[in-house]
Amino acid sequence: MEELKKLREEIDRIDEEILRLLNERAKFAKKIGEIKTKRNLPIHVPEREREIFEKILRLNKEVYGEIFPSEALIHIYREIISACLSLEKSLRIAYLGPKATFTHQAALEFFGFSAQFIPCSTIKDVFLEVENKRVDYGVVPVENTIEGVVNYTLDMFLSSDVKIAGEIVIPIALHLLSTSDKLEDIKRIYSHKMALAQCRDWLERNLPFVQIIEVDSTAKACEIALEDETAGAIASEVAAYTYHLNILAKNIQDSGDNYTRFLVIAKKDLKPTGNDKTSLLFGVKDEPGALYRVLEVFYKHGINLTKIESRPSKKRAWDYVFFIDLEGHKENKRIKEALEELKGKTQFLKVLGSYPKALFQES
Repeated sequence: MEELKKLREEIDRIDEEILRLLNERAKFAKKIGEIKTKRNLPIHVPEREREIFEKILRLNKEVYGEIFPSEALIHIYREIISACLSLEKSLRIAYLGPKATFTHQAALEFFGFSAQFIPCSTIKDVFLEVENKRVDYGVVPVENTIEGVVNYTLDMFLSSDVKIAGEIVIPIALHLLSTSDKLEDIKRIYSHKMALAQCRDWLERNLPFVQIIEVDSTAKACEIALEDETAGAIASEVAAYTYHLNILAKNIQDSGDNYTRFLVIAKKDLKPTGNDKTSLLFGVKDEPGALYRVLEVFYKHGINLTKIESRPSKKRAWDYVFFIDLEGHKENKRIKEALEELKGKTQFLKVLGSYPKALFQES
């Protein structure tokens, strides 16, 4: 017991030291904020944040052998950075709402709890908030590993001048929620169409005679379930806590490898971090070999493509545009040269942004 007491005293001492250092960090953050304000410099610098994350993760692995889990370290430093940044300026973040949706969760993971979050009813509204500079950033879903791309997000880039400033990839764990504590009480299940599609097999096996009803969001489903004991909602664990609902069944998604990628949009370009992606939008002539000639440019310059998606241009029937994600920053020499060459092989070419890869993919 004496040894246990000494160890606990040592932990108390360390906690006090952590608290002292956090306050020291906050003081320096305030001073930096004052300098930025005087010199009219941007308050939020995503490239600097990425530099901090990478340094901390590297030190944790190389010096301390990852005794403390790196994933937990990311979350801790996200909140430290978020809290310190709020002393300089509280970021305003628009997201596809309402609260407790997966987009809200992604926004919280990227910006931390000290930012100010503004829910929007549509993806278009998020883009408009960013375009009109009513917010600093927006967060929208772009693709799911099971259900594919969110077409409306891709289509918005055709007419919008916003830039992609980041990405978040989060695992999707879906639960059946209700005010009831018995599965047999459930007569109807509500959720967003993508969530319902991702749980189709589980629902057919376990609740084959229950009515399935599609609503605008998982959060809307929770609001309905809150008022009706015979109703169930498919949503996240965060939604269960937010709406005070019971979890009747956990992880009911049909695939364990279920992730959704979200984009952070802004009105500014980012500098290279050394571990970036670039997203492009382009159109080609309707003639044989047109797309081949474009893709050949990436091959010739040794550029790795991580995604290619086609969408109707909406100008005329059977006319398509292409979205591409590639590894590297648009300021890199090889990518610069490739982009210059592409101008002569496309009808139009739009760089949607160069931004740091999601931390999830690196850790």
